[in-house]
Amino acid sequence: MESLTSLNMDRQQRVVIDTNNQLWIASPSPGVWRIPLEREAAESGQVTSLVRYDANTHFTAHFHPNGEEIFVLDGIFQDEHGHYPAGTYIRNPPGSFHSPGSDSGCLLYVKLNMFPPHDDDMIRIDTHNANWQPGIQNGLSTLPLHGCGREQTIMLRWQPGTSFPSHQHDGGEEVLVLSGEFHDELGKYKEGVWLRNPAGSSHQPESTEGCLMLVKSGHMSK
Repeated sequence: MESLTSLNMDRQQRVVIDTNNQLWIASPSPGVWRIPLEREAAESGQVTSLVRYDANTHFTAHFHPNGEEIFVLDGIFQDEHGHYPAGTYIRNPPGSFHSPGSDSGCLLYVKLNMFPPHDDDMIRIDTHNANWQPGIQNGLSTLPLHGCGREQTIMLRWQPGTSFPSHQHDGGEEVLVLSGEFHDELGKYKEGVWLRNPAGSSHQPESTEGCLMLVKSGHMSK
């Protein structure tokens, strides 16, 4: 049984959250708001969330003892290392330190405290100016963002009318739909939906209208 602060931490369970229908929760820093998707504890441990910065908002300087992964969904995110517009993928390794904020306001997808100790690469990728590759299925193209062991993080673009054969996710899969819509035998998933399929699950996805998604796989075990 999960505690009052824990949320969706049983990764053997399938989870689907339409973030468009969730309420924003104030963080300890004024002007910073969050929608938790999975959370180990109130203000510590592993967490996946959407984070919104109001304009002219800055978060207190802090360390990331077990790493931070960010995808900028909207606006411009910034810290002392640079300014990162929508479409930027960021990895801050374990032990890193920064003072994040946004002059214009921004929307982020954030995962905290999930890096193994040896995964220490600092990464900044502007996905609008990166080299996409053909996918393993006609109608798919992929942009690799990061890999460590079995864990892989990519962007995946589906052309309209693309389908993928039924397949199993041995190490689990997380999807955030960035635009468009896809569906499988269990439901339809539009822009803003976060989907977690546990290790060993299988499905047969397809997209009628086309879609763009952020995908992490291989990081969950049975």
